[in-house]
Amino acid sequence: MSTQRQFAARVAMIGGGQLARMTQQAAVDLDVQLIVLAGADTEPAVLAGAPYILGAHTDLDAIIKAADAAGGRGAQAGRASRNRSAPAAPGAVAPAGIVTFDHELVPPALLAELEARGYQLRPGRAALAVAQDKLLARRLLSERSYPVPAFTPLTSATDVVAFGRQHGWPVVVKARSGGYDGRGVIVVEGPDAIPADIEWGSGGQPAWLAEEHIALEAELAVIVARRPSGAAVTYPVVQTTQIKGICNWLVTPPAVSPALSHEAQQLALRLAEDIGAVGILAVEFFVGPGAQLLVNEVALRPHNSGHATIEANVTSQFHQHLRAVLDWPLGSTDLVAPAAAMVNLIAPDAELDVATNLPRALEVADAHVHLYGKAPRPARKIGHVTVLGATSGQALASAQRAADLLLGR
Repeated sequence: MSTQRQFAARVAMIGGGQLARMTQQAAVDLDVQLIVLAGADTEPAVLAGAPYILGAHTDLDAIIKAADAAGGRGAQAGRASRNRSAPAAPGAVAPAGIVTFDHELVPPALLAELEARGYQLRPGRAALAVAQDKLLARRLLSERSYPVPAFTPLTSATDVVAFGRQHGWPVVVKARSGGYDGRGVIVVEGPDAIPADIEWGSGGQPAWLAEEHIALEAELAVIVARRPSGAAVTYPVVQTTQIKGICNWLVTPPAVSPALSHEAQQLALRLAEDIGAVGILAVEFFVGPGAQLLVNEVALRPHNSGHATIEANVTSQFHQHLRAVLDWPLGSTDLVAPAAAMVNLIAPDAELDVATNLPRALEVADAHVHLYGKAPRPARKIGHVTVLGATSGQALASAQRAADLLLGR
Protein backbone atom coordinates (compact mmCIF):
# COMPACT_ATOMS: atom_id res chain seq x y z
CA MET A 1 0.00 0.00 0.00
CA SER A 2 1.57 3.27 -1.14
CA THR A 3 1.60 6.36 1.02
CA GLN A 4 1.97 9.95 -0.06
CA ARG A 5 5.53 11.23 0.16
CA GLN A 6 5.95 13.48 3.20
CA PHE A 7 8.13 16.58 2.92
CA ALA A 8 9.33 19.01 5.56
CA ALA A 9 7.13 21.58 3.76
CA ARG A 10 5.66 22.42 0.38
CA VAL A 11 5.96 25.78 -1.35
CA ALA A 12 4.61 27.03 -4.68
CA MET A 13 6.80 29.45 -6.62
CA ILE A 14 5.30 31.45 -9.48
CA GLY A 15 7.87 31.44 -12.25
CA GLY A 16 10.31 28.82 -13.46
CA GLY A 17 13.41 30.86 -14.29
CA GLN A 18 16.92 30.70 -12.89
CA LEU A 19 15.84 32.09 -9.52
CA ALA A 20 13.36 29.25 -9.17
CA ARG A 21 16.06 26.83 -10.36
CA MET A 22 18.47 27.88 -7.63
CA THR A 23 15.64 27.90 -5.08
CA GLN A 24 14.86 24.32 -6.16
CA GLN A 25 18.46 23.35 -5.47
CA ALA A 26 18.13 24.80 -1.97
CA ALA A 27 14.75 23.11 -1.51
CA VAL A 28 16.32 19.71 -2.09
CA ASP A 29 18.72 20.36 0.80
CA LEU A 30 15.86 21.24 3.16
CA ASP A 31 13.51 18.48 1.94
CA VAL A 32 11.06 21.14 0.80
CA GLN A 33 8.92 20.31 -2.21
CA LEU A 34 9.06 23.37 -4.44
CA ILE A 35 6.31 23.33 -7.07
CA VAL A 36 6.83 25.92 -9.78
CA LEU A 37 4.37 27.49 -12.18
CA ALA A 38 6.29 27.41 -15.44
CA GLY A 39 5.39 28.70 -18.85
CA ALA A 40 7.13 25.78 -20.56
CA ASP A 41 8.77 22.50 -19.62
CA THR A 42 12.09 23.88 -20.86
CA GLU A 43 12.36 26.57 -18.19
CA PRO A 44 15.44 26.44 -15.92
CA ALA A 45 13.69 25.25 -12.72
CA VAL A 46 11.92 22.44 -14.56
CA LEU A 47 15.19 21.31 -16.10
CA ALA A 48 16.62 21.20 -12.55
CA GLY A 49 13.94 18.72 -11.52
CA ALA A 50 11.35 20.94 -9.84
CA PRO A 51 7.79 19.56 -9.93
CA TYR A 52 5.81 21.93 -12.08
CA ILE A 53 2.44 23.12 -13.28
CA LEU A 54 2.33 24.45 -16.83
CA GLY A 55 0.60 27.80 -17.11
CA ALA A 56 0.97 31.54 -17.41
CA HIS A 57 1.53 33.89 -14.49
CA THR A 58 -1.45 35.86 -15.82
CA ASP A 59 -3.79 32.85 -15.46
CA LEU A 60 -5.56 32.76 -12.08
CA ASP A 61 -6.62 29.13 -12.49
CA ALA A 62 -3.04 28.05 -13.20
CA ILE A 63 -1.72 29.90 -10.15
CA ILE A 64 -4.42 28.31 -7.97
CA LYS A 65 -3.54 24.88 -9.35
CA ALA A 66 0.11 25.39 -8.36
CA ALA A 67 -0.86 26.75 -4.94
CA ASP A 68 -3.17 23.82 -4.26
CA ALA A 69 -0.49 21.36 -5.33
CA ALA A 70 1.68 22.87 -2.60
CA GLY A 71 -1.00 22.46 0.06
CA GLY A 72 -2.88 25.66 -0.58
CA ARG A 73 -6.22 26.79 0.78
CA GLY A 74 -8.31 24.38 -1.28
CA ALA A 75 -6.10 21.37 -0.53
CA GLN A 76 -6.05 22.17 3.19
CA ALA A 77 -9.81 22.54 3.26
CA GLY A 78 -10.19 19.13 1.65
CA ARG A 79 -7.88 17.49 4.16
CA ALA A 80 -9.64 19.21 7.05
CA SER A 81 -13.05 17.91 5.94
CA ARG A 82 -11.72 14.36 5.61
CA ASN A 83 -9.99 14.43 9.01
CA ARG A 84 -12.34 16.58 11.05
CA SER A 85 -12.57 14.06 13.88
CA ALA A 86 -8.87 13.34 14.11
CA PRO A 87 -7.08 15.28 16.88
CA ALA A 88 -3.95 17.18 15.92
CA ALA A 89 -0.73 15.47 16.91
CA PRO A 90 1.29 17.36 19.53
CA GLY A 91 3.66 19.74 17.77
CA ALA A 92 2.21 19.00 14.34
CA VAL A 93 2.68 21.66 11.70
CA ALA A 94 -0.20 22.27 9.28
CA PRO A 95 0.59 22.26 5.55
CA ALA A 96 1.99 25.68 4.78
CA GLY A 97 0.23 26.41 1.49
CA ILE A 98 2.80 29.12 0.76
CA VAL A 99 2.90 30.96 -2.57
CA THR A 100 6.07 32.88 -3.41
CA PHE A 101 7.57 34.34 -6.58
CA ASP A 102 10.66 34.41 -8.79
CA HIS A 103 9.49 37.59 -10.56
CA GLU A 104 7.15 40.55 -10.01
CA LEU A 105 4.95 40.07 -13.07
CA VAL A 106 1.76 38.58 -11.60
CA PRO A 107 -0.96 41.21 -12.20
CA PRO A 108 -2.02 43.01 -8.99
CA ALA A 109 -5.68 42.10 -9.58
CA LEU A 110 -4.78 38.40 -9.50
CA LEU A 111 -2.77 38.87 -6.32
CA ALA A 112 -5.76 40.57 -4.71
CA GLU A 113 -8.03 37.70 -5.76
CA LEU A 114 -5.62 35.10 -4.36
CA GLU A 115 -5.45 36.88 -1.01
CA ALA A 116 -9.23 37.24 -0.96
CA ARG A 117 -9.51 33.47 -1.42
CA GLY A 118 -7.24 32.85 1.55
CA TYR A 119 -3.97 31.88 -0.13
CA GLN A 120 -0.81 32.82 1.79
CA LEU A 121 1.26 35.07 -0.46
CA ARG A 122 4.77 35.60 0.80
CA PRO A 123 5.50 38.38 0.19
CA GLY A 124 1.97 39.76 0.22
CA ARG A 125 0.28 41.91 -2.38
CA ALA A 126 0.93 45.25 -0.63
CA ALA A 127 4.66 44.58 -0.34
CA LEU A 128 4.90 43.29 -3.92
CA ALA A 129 3.33 46.52 -5.19
CA VAL A 130 6.48 48.39 -4.15
CA ALA A 131 8.52 46.27 -6.58
CA GLN A 132 5.87 46.21 -9.30
CA ASP A 133 5.22 49.95 -9.51
CA LYS A 134 8.24 52.26 -9.58
CA LEU A 135 6.14 55.40 -9.21
CA LEU A 136 4.32 53.99 -6.18
CA ALA A 137 7.71 52.98 -4.73
CA ARG A 138 9.19 56.45 -5.25
CA ARG A 139 6.19 58.11 -3.65
CA LEU A 140 6.16 55.75 -0.67
CA LEU A 141 9.89 56.06 -0.07
CA SER A 142 9.77 59.85 -0.36
CA GLU A 143 6.81 60.14 2.00
CA ARG A 144 8.64 58.01 4.58
CA SER A 145 11.84 60.08 4.35
CA TYR A 146 14.04 57.57 2.54
CA PRO A 147 16.72 59.25 0.41
CA VAL A 148 15.69 58.97 -3.26
CA PRO A 149 16.54 60.82 -6.47
CA ALA A 150 14.22 63.66 -7.45
CA PHE A 151 11.37 62.29 -9.58
CA THR A 152 8.04 63.12 -11.18
CA PRO A 153 5.32 61.24 -13.08
CA LEU A 154 5.24 61.93 -16.80
CA THR A 155 2.17 62.53 -18.92
CA SER A 156 3.90 63.98 -21.99
CA ALA A 157 7.24 64.99 -23.46
CA THR A 158 6.56 68.48 -22.11
CA ASP A 159 6.87 67.07 -18.58
CA VAL A 160 10.32 65.68 -19.42
CA VAL A 161 11.46 69.07 -20.68
CA ALA A 162 10.17 70.81 -17.56
CA PHE A 163 11.92 68.28 -15.32
CA GLY A 164 15.17 68.68 -17.25
CA ARG A 165 15.06 72.45 -16.90
CA GLN A 166 14.57 72.12 -13.15
CA HIS A 167 17.01 69.29 -12.38
CA GLY A 168 19.42 69.40 -15.31
CA TRP A 169 20.17 67.12 -18.22
CA PRO A 170 20.41 64.24 -18.86
CA VAL A 171 17.10 62.98 -17.45
CA VAL A 172 16.44 59.31 -16.69
CA VAL A 173 13.04 58.23 -18.02
CA LYS A 174 11.77 54.96 -16.55
CA ALA A 175 8.81 52.73 -17.33
CA ARG A 176 6.53 52.59 -14.33
CA SER A 177 6.38 48.79 -14.49
CA GLY A 178 7.91 45.85 -16.27
CA GLY A 179 11.45 47.16 -16.79
CA TYR A 180 14.52 45.10 -15.82
CA ASP A 181 18.14 44.60 -16.93
CA GLY A 182 18.17 48.00 -18.62
CA ARG A 183 14.83 47.56 -20.33
CA GLY A 184 12.35 50.35 -19.73
CA VAL A 185 15.09 52.87 -18.91
CA ILE A 186 15.99 55.72 -21.27
CA VAL A 187 18.69 58.29 -20.57
CA VAL A 188 17.52 61.44 -22.36
CA GLU A 189 20.39 63.82 -23.07
CA GLY A 190 18.25 66.83 -23.95
CA PRO A 191 14.85 68.06 -25.18
CA ASP A 192 15.54 66.97 -28.75
CA ALA A 193 16.43 63.42 -27.68
CA ILE A 194 13.03 62.46 -26.23
CA PRO A 195 11.78 59.42 -28.19
CA ALA A 196 8.69 60.27 -30.22
CA ASP A 197 7.11 56.82 -29.86
CA ILE A 198 6.69 56.72 -26.07
CA GLU A 199 3.13 55.98 -24.97
CA TRP A 200 2.84 58.12 -21.87
CA GLY A 201 -0.21 56.39 -20.39
CA SER A 202 -3.97 56.44 -20.49
CA GLY A 203 -6.95 57.11 -18.27
CA GLY A 204 -5.02 59.59 -16.21
CA GLN A 205 -2.47 56.93 -15.20
CA PRO A 206 1.10 57.83 -16.20
CA ALA A 207 3.12 54.92 -17.55
CA TRP A 208 6.51 56.61 -17.14
CA LEU A 209 8.39 58.70 -14.59
CA ALA A 210 11.42 60.94 -14.73
CA GLU A 211 14.33 60.83 -12.30
CA GLU A 212 17.34 63.06 -11.91
CA HIS A 213 20.54 61.65 -13.35
CA ILE A 214 23.00 60.89 -10.54
CA ALA A 215 26.76 61.22 -11.02
CA LEU A 216 27.59 57.86 -9.49
CA GLU A 217 30.51 57.13 -7.20
CA ALA A 218 29.34 53.54 -6.73
CA GLU A 219 26.30 51.26 -6.76
CA LEU A 220 25.54 49.04 -3.79
CA ALA A 221 23.02 46.33 -2.94
CA VAL A 222 21.79 44.89 0.33
CA ILE A 223 19.94 41.59 0.67
CA VAL A 224 17.53 41.33 3.60
CA ALA A 225 15.69 38.20 4.71
CA ARG A 226 12.56 38.68 6.83
CA ARG A 227 10.11 36.25 8.40
CA PRO A 228 6.35 36.87 8.77
CA SER A 229 6.96 37.09 12.51
CA GLY A 230 9.24 40.09 11.90
CA ALA A 231 12.68 38.61 12.53
CA ALA A 232 15.12 39.86 9.90
CA VAL A 233 18.79 39.67 8.94
CA THR A 234 20.94 41.49 6.39
CA TYR A 235 23.77 40.20 4.28
CA PRO A 236 27.06 42.07 3.93
CA VAL A 237 26.86 44.91 1.40
CA VAL A 238 27.94 44.17 -2.17
CA GLN A 239 29.16 46.65 -4.75
CA THR A 240 27.76 46.12 -8.23
CA THR A 241 28.97 47.25 -11.64
CA GLN A 242 26.24 47.85 -14.20
CA ILE A 243 26.84 48.11 -17.94
CA LYS A 244 23.89 49.15 -20.10
CA GLY A 245 21.60 48.57 -17.13
CA ILE A 246 22.75 44.97 -16.55
CA CYS A 247 24.79 43.88 -13.55
CA ASN A 248 28.03 42.55 -15.00
CA TRP A 249 29.83 41.80 -11.74
CA LEU A 250 29.83 42.43 -8.02
CA VAL A 251 32.30 42.30 -5.15
CA THR A 252 32.20 42.24 -1.39
CA PRO A 253 33.41 43.97 0.69
CA PRO A 254 32.61 47.15 -1.25
CA ALA A 255 35.02 50.03 -1.81
CA VAL A 256 33.05 52.36 0.47
CA SER A 257 33.38 53.24 4.12
CA PRO A 258 32.11 50.85 6.80
CA ALA A 259 29.85 53.66 7.99
CA LEU A 260 28.18 53.92 4.57
CA SER A 261 27.75 50.14 4.40
CA HIS A 262 26.13 50.19 7.84
CA GLU A 263 23.80 53.00 6.76
CA ALA A 264 22.74 50.98 3.69
CA GLN A 265 22.03 47.89 5.82
CA GLN A 266 19.98 49.88 8.32
CA LEU A 267 17.93 51.54 5.56
CA ALA A 268 17.26 48.16 3.97
CA LEU A 269 16.18 46.65 7.31
CA ARG A 270 13.89 49.60 7.98
CA LEU A 271 12.38 49.33 4.52
CA ALA A 272 11.71 45.60 4.97
CA GLU A 273 9.81 46.36 8.14
CA ASP A 274 7.94 49.35 6.67
CA ILE A 275 6.53 47.45 3.70
CA GLY A 276 6.04 44.11 5.46
CA ALA A 277 8.49 42.23 3.25
CA VAL A 278 8.58 38.45 3.68
CA GLY A 279 11.31 36.31 2.16
CA ILE A 280 14.19 37.99 0.38
CA LEU A 281 14.18 41.74 -0.20
CA ALA A 282 16.93 43.24 -2.35
CA VAL A 283 17.55 46.97 -2.08
CA GLU A 284 19.75 48.64 -4.69
CA PHE A 285 21.45 51.93 -3.82
CA PHE A 286 23.14 54.73 -5.73
CA VAL A 287 26.13 56.40 -4.09
CA GLY A 288 26.13 59.97 -5.37
CA PRO A 289 28.60 62.84 -4.97
CA GLY A 290 29.89 63.22 -1.43
CA ALA A 291 29.00 59.60 -0.58
CA GLN A 292 25.28 60.46 -0.65
CA LEU A 293 23.27 57.25 -0.35
CA LEU A 294 20.06 57.03 -2.43
CA VAL A 295 17.59 54.16 -2.75
CA ASN A 296 17.34 53.13 -6.40
CA GLU A 297 15.12 50.04 -6.74
CA VAL A 298 13.78 47.13 -4.69
CA ALA A 299 12.94 43.52 -5.49
CA LEU A 300 10.96 41.11 -3.31
CA ARG A 301 12.47 37.79 -4.36
CA PRO A 302 15.90 36.22 -4.61
CA HIS A 303 18.03 38.65 -6.57
CA ASN A 304 21.02 38.72 -8.90
CA SER A 305 22.98 40.75 -6.34
CA GLY A 306 22.68 37.81 -3.93
CA HIS A 307 23.91 35.00 -6.16
CA ALA A 308 27.40 34.97 -4.62
CA THR A 309 25.84 33.98 -1.28
CA ILE A 310 25.64 30.37 -2.50
CA GLU A 311 29.37 30.01 -1.83
CA ALA A 312 30.31 33.24 -0.06
CA ASN A 313 27.99 33.16 2.96
CA VAL A 314 27.05 30.62 5.60
CA THR A 315 23.43 30.63 4.36
CA SER A 316 22.63 31.29 0.70
CA GLN A 317 19.86 33.70 -0.24
CA PHE A 318 17.93 30.75 -1.71
CA HIS A 319 18.00 28.70 1.48
CA GLN A 320 17.20 31.87 3.38
CA HIS A 321 14.22 32.68 1.16
CA LEU A 322 12.67 29.29 1.88
CA ARG A 323 13.38 29.57 5.60
CA ALA A 324 11.86 33.06 5.68
CA VAL A 325 8.66 32.34 3.75
CA LEU A 326 8.10 29.24 5.89
CA ASP A 327 8.72 31.30 9.05
CA TRP A 328 11.62 29.04 10.01
CA PRO A 329 14.70 30.32 11.90
CA LEU A 330 16.98 32.39 9.69
CA GLY A 331 20.56 31.32 9.07
CA SER A 332 23.82 33.17 9.54
CA THR A 333 24.72 35.63 6.79
CA ASP A 334 28.43 35.82 7.67
CA LEU A 335 31.01 35.64 4.90
CA VAL A 336 33.06 32.45 4.85
CA ALA A 337 36.06 34.19 3.25
CA PRO A 338 37.55 37.69 3.47
CA ALA A 339 36.18 38.64 0.04
CA ALA A 340 34.11 37.36 -2.87
CA ALA A 341 33.26 38.28 -6.44
CA MET A 342 30.54 37.20 -8.85
CA VAL A 343 30.57 37.69 -12.62
CA ASN A 344 27.40 37.25 -14.66
CA LEU A 345 27.63 35.20 -17.83
CA ILE A 346 25.97 37.44 -20.42
CA ALA A 347 25.71 35.80 -23.82
CA PRO A 348 27.17 37.78 -26.72
CA ASP A 349 25.05 35.99 -29.31
CA ALA A 350 22.95 32.92 -30.02
CA GLU A 351 25.94 30.97 -31.36
CA LEU A 352 27.71 30.70 -28.00
CA ASP A 353 28.68 27.09 -27.19
CA VAL A 354 29.02 27.03 -23.40
CA ALA A 355 29.20 23.23 -23.22
CA THR A 356 32.36 23.18 -25.34
CA ASN A 357 33.92 26.01 -23.34
CA LEU A 358 33.05 24.60 -19.91
CA PRO A 359 36.01 22.21 -19.41
CA ARG A 360 38.50 25.02 -20.00
CA ALA A 361 36.71 27.28 -17.53
CA LEU A 362 36.78 24.53 -14.91
CA GLU A 363 40.58 24.67 -15.06
CA VAL A 364 40.21 27.86 -12.99
CA ALA A 365 40.26 25.82 -9.81
CA ASP A 366 38.79 28.41 -7.44
CA ALA A 367 35.84 29.27 -9.71
CA HIS A 368 32.32 28.10 -8.89
CA VAL A 369 30.37 27.86 -12.15
CA HIS A 370 26.58 28.03 -12.24
CA LEU A 371 24.80 27.47 -15.57
CA TYR A 372 21.06 28.05 -15.83
CA GLY A 373 20.15 25.75 -18.73
CA LYS A 374 19.11 28.74 -20.85
CA ALA A 375 19.66 28.99 -24.59
CA PRO A 376 22.03 31.87 -25.35
CA ARG A 377 20.92 35.03 -27.08
CA PRO A 378 22.40 38.52 -27.10
CA ALA A 379 22.50 40.18 -23.64
CA ARG A 380 20.83 37.21 -21.92
CA LYS A 381 22.10 36.04 -18.52
CA ILE A 382 22.86 32.34 -18.87
CA GLY A 383 24.82 31.75 -15.67
CA HIS A 384 27.31 33.19 -13.23
CA VAL A 385 30.73 32.50 -11.73
CA THR A 386 31.66 33.09 -8.09
CA VAL A 387 35.15 33.13 -6.57
CA LEU A 388 36.18 33.55 -2.93
CA GLY A 389 39.50 35.17 -2.14
CA ALA A 390 41.73 37.15 0.16
CA THR A 391 40.75 40.40 -1.57
CA SER A 392 37.86 41.43 -3.78
CA GLY A 393 40.28 42.37 -6.57
CA GLN A 394 41.89 38.93 -6.59
CA ALA A 395 38.51 37.19 -6.49
CA LEU A 396 37.16 39.35 -9.32
CA ALA A 397 40.17 38.69 -11.55
CA SER A 398 39.78 34.93 -11.14
CA ALA A 399 36.00 35.02 -11.67
CA GLN A 400 36.42 37.16 -14.78
CA ARG A 401 39.02 34.75 -16.17
CA ALA A 402 36.63 31.81 -15.83
CA ALA A 403 33.75 33.84 -17.27
CA ASP A 404 35.86 34.86 -20.27
CA LEU A 405 36.66 31.22 -20.99
CA LEU A 406 33.00 30.23 -20.75
CA LEU A 407 32.05 33.03 -23.12
CA GLY A 408 34.76 32.04 -25.63
CA ARG A 409 36.83 35.18 -25.23
